[in-house]
Amino acid sequence: MALLTAMIKTLMAALLVLIVSALPGQGAAFSMKRGLNLDQWVTWPGQDQWGDAKAILPYPEWRKFLKDEDLKALKDTGFDFLRMPVDPSPFLSDKTEALRDDLYASVLDSVRMINRAGLKVIVDMHLIPAGGSRKVGMAEVMDDPQTFERYVDMVRRMGRTLAGEDPQRVAFELMNEPIVDCDADGTSLWPERQRKLFAAARSSATKLTLVLTGACYSAASSLDKIDPKAIPDDNIIWTFHSYDPFLLTHQGATWAGDFIPYVTGLPYPLTAVPKAQLDVTLDTIRARIKAEAPWTRQSGLLAYLDEQVASMDSPQKLLGLMDAPFKKVEAWAKANGIKPENITLGEFGMIRQEYGNAYVVPGEYRAAYVRDMIARAEAHGFSWSVWSYGGAFGIVDAFNGDKAEPDVLNAIRSLP
Repeated sequence: MALLTAMIKTLMAALLVLIVSALPGQGAAFSMKRGLNLDQWVTWPGQDQWGDAKAILPYPEWRKFLKDEDLKALKDTGFDFLRMPVDPSPFLSDKTEALRDDLYASVLDSVRMINRAGLKVIVDMHLIPAGGSRKVGMAEVMDDPQTFERYVDMVRRMGRTLAGEDPQRVAFELMNEPIVDCDADGTSLWPERQRKLFAAARSSATKLTLVLTGACYSAASSLDKIDPKAIPDDNIIWTFHSYDPFLLTHQGATWAGDFIPYVTGLPYPLTAVPKAQLDVTLDTIRARIKAEAPWTRQSGLLAYLDEQVASMDSPQKLLGLMDAPFKKVEAWAKANGIKPENITLGEFGMIRQEYGNAYVVPGEYRAAYVRDMIARAEAHGFSWSVWSYGGAFGIVDAFNGDKAEPDVLNAIRSLP
């Protein structure tokens, strides 16, 4: 009997070793500290031209204007990784069927180009809204079950495309800022959908770190609805985004609701200028609302402006606003046994200039905001990636081939 018991224990121990060895390693294989988001797509042709290799390749769009030396310069600035947005829509379009293999191959080539520059990379599947000739976007993927299943298939194949890369240098983010579960009814659709995406990615990319998130624009508060134990994998990094306070970070953005477009000229922090100067700026914003906003909305917009300013008109109030997402994520992580190094602030930043708007946020304000957000992330032990290389939030490039003011990059270069 003793011999039988010993044999059973030996077999059970061997089985346990096999089970553990079949599971991903303890903790994420991919680690990073300081990163930058590459650009989204702003100059691509309409979907009717997506079948033209010359129009859509190489892929993603930044490949058309960034060279090896540009990427190496980012490493010299102090970044150790890049978050690379990849628009999934062409992979879901009938227009690209003949080019589908080339698109996946071009994404892989882009990953290797970044790695050759000495930088790690997160491949970020970055849906944007449909519009114009673009027929598939976030709403279509979230609202139509068949389109969602096509997206799952795309994630599975992208995972297969990336599976052979060094897991210490390449990670895979399955969906950027899912727009779901933002309703007042308190739906919780995202956890199950993310589990499907995770299963598809993990079935094809067994060694890569996968980056997962909460619903509703990857808000910190949305992680509370995620039970990480429902995803039996330690090779995961969890991400959240924060642009708080939105009033300051998105000044003039025409796509950010019906209030923000009227707001320009505010300093960061509000106390950076004399009170009299701030009052003049606020009066200018109020006058713009009265002159341009629908009369049915004017009263509400003016009251909202007062409320927002009052919520951040002292250093203590501003600190509370900016700290709140970090504290929420930290509490969630501790409750679920997730280490700080497996949390990343995937996006943050301050707008430089809205498309078509003459106002440019001074570089000194943008640098001060980025410094403050970095300090918060690193104090919590989180990695971070600022938004973005170019475009409206550009810290390297501005518009039309111009360079952005150097303040933000200089702030990052000076980090200890």
